[in-house]
Amino acid sequence: MTLAAILDWPNLLTAFRRARKGKRGRPEVAAFEWNLEAELIRLQQELASRTYRPGKYRSFYIHEPKRRLISAAPFRDRVVHHALCQWMAPIFEPRFVAESFANRIGKGTHRALDLAQSLTRRFRYVLQIDLVQFFPSIDHAILRAEISRRVPDAGVLWLVDQVLASGEGVLAEAYQMVFFPGDDLLAALRPRGLPIGNLTSQFWANVYLNPLDHFIKRELRCRGYVRYVDDLLLFDDDKRRLLSWREAIVGRLARLRLTMHAGAQARPVTEGIPFLGFVVYPAQRRLKRRNVIAYRRQLKGLLRSYGEGVTDRQAVLSSVLGWDNHARFGNTLGLRRAAFAEVPPEIRAEARAILMGAAARRSR
Repeated sequence: MTLAAILDWPNLLTAFRRARKGKRGRPEVAAFEWNLEAELIRLQQELASRTYRPGKYRSFYIHEPKRRLISAAPFRDRVVHHALCQWMAPIFEPRFVAESFANRIGKGTHRALDLAQSLTRRFRYVLQIDLVQFFPSIDHAILRAEISRRVPDAGVLWLVDQVLASGEGVLAEAYQMVFFPGDDLLAALRPRGLPIGNLTSQFWANVYLNPLDHFIKRELRCRGYVRYVDDLLLFDDDKRRLLSWREAIVGRLARLRLTMHAGAQARPVTEGIPFLGFVVYPAQRRLKRRNVIAYRRQLKGLLRSYGEGVTDRQAVLSSVLGWDNHARFGNTLGLRRAAFAEVPPEIRAEARAILMGAAARRSR
């Protein structure tokens, strides 16, 4: 467990390829790839001599579905993030609970939805917990302590510190100070916040909440549990037990300097659970209405720019296929047909051919 394993050439080369995926057309990615060997050697040397310093983030807002500040690191830093995470993953993955689905190989949103729906058929009630300002609230000292429990190497921890420090304050405007029992005014100065958009932030979010997952599974003995980032579902047949768990979780969250949104109540699963863009019922899943409206608005804008020659055919095709691939995990046949009806015939035919091929491969 040394820094040398992270800056090993095969590890860096694999990290570059993963960071490049889906972004080859971007100028900074193309420039890095044009001089790939020299760029990776420079990274190796900076990491080995501990002179590596992350660059500045480029920040922008997205509205899908709510307004969020995304902070993108320079491409060379994203290569380092991949190199670090692919080395750390085998250490932490075996310690994550099976019910944690975000940013993990073989997991993802659709498998989380599958488990959530299966649990609506086994239990009568659900307690849904959403954490307040999760990424802006992540405390660096607590996270580093959790990482250092499994990664004692000083070189690796130095790199962790560099990445953590680079994101300090990026989400400061999104954080509203919360004081916990025992805090003094110096608590306001604690370094906190992980930039939304970093691979390290996504991975470390699971590291940060892993003690909470084990508390829910082992100490509360919750038999029906699903977590996707900061959205938690707890299932049980006893409503009062769920409410007692809620109070216990409030106390455990305080150890992590986190809070949950007010109003979390145990509700019958038959009312439907808003989760990952869908409303999940025991017998069906429906897309959230605002997500449908948002995509229809996006598609109209895309088709308008396509008609004006600003957007190419591939962009429209990719958008339709991506939305269809997500929406098909709900009871959405009519919605998908309506979206396809708006697409020009030549793109519609190509999209349908691709979808039919994908369906045939899934059925084998």
